[in-house]
Amino acid sequence: MRDVNLMSTKLETEQHTDGPRNVTVRLTSAEIANLWTQYINDSMAICFITHSVERVQDQEIRSVLEYALGLARTHVDKVRAFMVEEGFALPVGFTEEDIINPEAPPLFSDEFLLNYFYVMTLLGLTSYAGALSTSTRSDQRRYFTACSTETMELFNKIIDAMLEKGLYVRPPHIPGSDQVDFVEKQGYLAGWLGKQRPLNAIEISSIFFNMIKIDVKIVLEMAFSQVAQSPDIRKYLSRGIELCQQHFMSLSKELSENDLPQPRKWESEITDSTSPPFSDKLMLFHIVALISASAAFYGAGLSVSQRRDLGVKYTKLIADMGLYAEDGVNLLINRGWLEEPPGASDREGLLKQR
Repeated sequence: MRDVNLMSTKLETEQHTDGPRNVTVRLTSAEIANLWTQYINDSMAICFITHSVERVQDQEIRSVLEYALGLARTHVDKVRAFMVEEGFALPVGFTEEDIINPEAPPLFSDEFLLNYFYVMTLLGLTSYAGALSTSTRSDQRRYFTACSTETMELFNKIIDAMLEKGLYVRPPHIPGSDQVDFVEKQGYLAGWLGKQRPLNAIEISSIFFNMIKIDVKIVLEMAFSQVAQSPDIRKYLSRGIELCQQHFMSLSKELSENDLPQPRKWESEITDSTSPPFSDKLMLFHIVALISASAAFYGAGLSVSQRRDLGVKYTKLIADMGLYAEDGVNLLINRGWLEEPPGASDREGLLKQR
């Protein structure tokens, strides 16, 4: 148990009705959650990029990875300073020990790595926006604003490189319209029986980008299952491949029925290597984290879908991912790999100690 007297505070100036006033401000639980989560994720990213950057042949892609690695290292250093100042123990996260074979051959082609970081940057931008919106202290707001700006710069570098190399598949185009339409019938919401209306632009966008993210998970699960050392983890990853492929095909059906193009699949960009560069802990955690994130993005898709059948489909996909993620969390717990975030005081436990 941390001694409350050890916790430092930050002096800030706040505006009150009677003028500016100096006050001491501790980090809130939301701000600690943001920092703690970022430390775990960026320490994992450092391991992944450190191994990958040494094997990239394309110099432009290498420069993108080096930029991403520099950001992750800077973020870990800054989070460490914030948490130590506040008196919180640092998470273990991931370290050099999780790169168990630095000389292992690459698992992915250079081109897939660029696509992988494209998707990770999409997730990062969403995460930083959430962190900024839940931060109160001025230094935290400045920090996560800077993180968002840096990640936007990385995003632009990635998109430019993908476009230059012909790797970026644009979302589907739809015909233009010179008039504004309003929904006139309840049938606009239907979808189970009878004629279904075509997908609207919002629904198309949600389906398309969810498919991009699903395919990255499929590729990672395939590659990690080739090199994972634990039979249980290989079995779990194989189950994930099958589940995510089913989800990809389910969403693909919606686009094909509307004669719309689909995202590129990247499974052919996995190498034949069976030498594990990373620990089973890192690979399992990475997949569980992505699966948990996918449930949130399915939820976003559910919230903007105006056809009832799409709402039912997204609800099922969320339930599938929830069960799969829970089994992954149980594997992490059974191996002692799941760190517990800082939490509220156990008042009942303190009373029993007395």
